[in-house]
Order: sequence, then C-alpha cells, then structure tokens
Amino acid sequence: MMRQNWTIHTGVAVAIPREDIDTDQILSKQFMKLIDKKGFGNHLFHDWRYLDEEGKVVNPDFILNQIGYQNASVLIAGKNFGCGSSREHAPWALSDFGFRAILAPSFADIFSINSAKNGIALVRLKAEEIHWTMEWIQQKPGSEIKINLQSLEVSVGNKTFSFHLDSASVNRIRNGWDDIDITLKNEREIFEFEQKRKMEKTFLEVCW
Repeated sequence: MMRQNWTIHTGVAVAIPREDIDTDQILSKQFMKLIDKKGFGNHLFHDWRYLDEEGKVVNPDFILNQIGYQNASVLIAGKNFGCGSSREHAPWALSDFGFRAILAPSFADIFSINSAKNGIALVRLKAEEIHWTMEWIQQKPGSEIKINLQSLEVSVGNKTFSFHLDSASVNRIRNGWDDIDITLKNEREIFEFEQKRKMEKTFLEVCW
C-alpha cells in the first residue's frame, strides 16, 4: 500500500450513521493474517459488505456497495469511531480502500495515532455538525466534501466547519511520513550521538 500525502482533499462522501464502530467491524480478525498492507481494502467492513464469509456475495443494502459510493474517500460516522482493540490493520484497510478523511464527533485514542501514520485525517466536528452533514449527504447522494489541512476547515455544500487536528498529525499526512521517516529526519544527530558514545564508552564497542 503506497502512502498518500495531501493537504487539500475533495472526495465523494459516504455516511455510516452508527456509533462505536470498532476495529473488528472495520476489519474482521480473520483477515489479520495477511502479511502485506496491500489488499486490506477488499475486506473493509467485511461483515456488512458481504453476505458470505468468503466475500463473494455482495450485500446490496450496504452503502459502499451502492452506485456512486464505490469510490468514496470521505467517511462520516458516529461518535467513538475506531474503538476496540488497537490493531493498526483497521487504518490500513480504510486507507487501502481509498479513504483519506473520516468525520465524526470523537475517535478512539490509539486509532487516532495509527490513522495519521496512514494518511487518514480524523476530523472531529460537533455532533450537530455531523448530523447536518449526514442529512446533506443523504439528500445529495454522490456529493463531494472538501477537507483543507492548511486552514483546518471542512466545506460541505454552502457551509464551512472548522476543526482541530494536532500539528504532528497534520505534518504526517501532508508529507506522507511514517515513524521511520520522522526518525530519519534526525539521521545526522543519531550518527553523531553514536560516534560520541563510542568514544566515551569504549567498552561498548562490541555491541556496535
């Protein structure tokens, strides 16, 4: 799965009006045996998208299977999205499917950390703003929403909502950084520390 970096994203929005959508609902546990990040999007919301365990019989009632939503990239959901176990596979599945932003009143803490690492912006809006957005989407199926990480604003129809996202998450998403990228930004300082440590603690040379 290629990491995506972006500052302004405009995409088709889809609403799943449920609260407490946990990581097992986002990606069922049987698919965690995959050893590559690629392909997880095929199993996103598996128990809701399919009528069989193999994922061959599509559930026509589930929103992501309906015309106009197969390429959705902005998800609107209820509070406490991403609760449950701390598996990073859930953001992998959302990102691999194509989601770049999720709008909800609140998110689980560990899910929030993992999402930014995978290019997904978690946009916290007030409950009434989420409710208005869901109704707007239902009245205008297939419509797009714009998220701006520079101004920290969401444009929905003729309305604009402000949100807060910590600078570390914004920088990760805008630059496509993961933990290794952030560590390598200090590569020179790390090298200098290692050399100094060798000089000061010669007895540790065998460990280097």
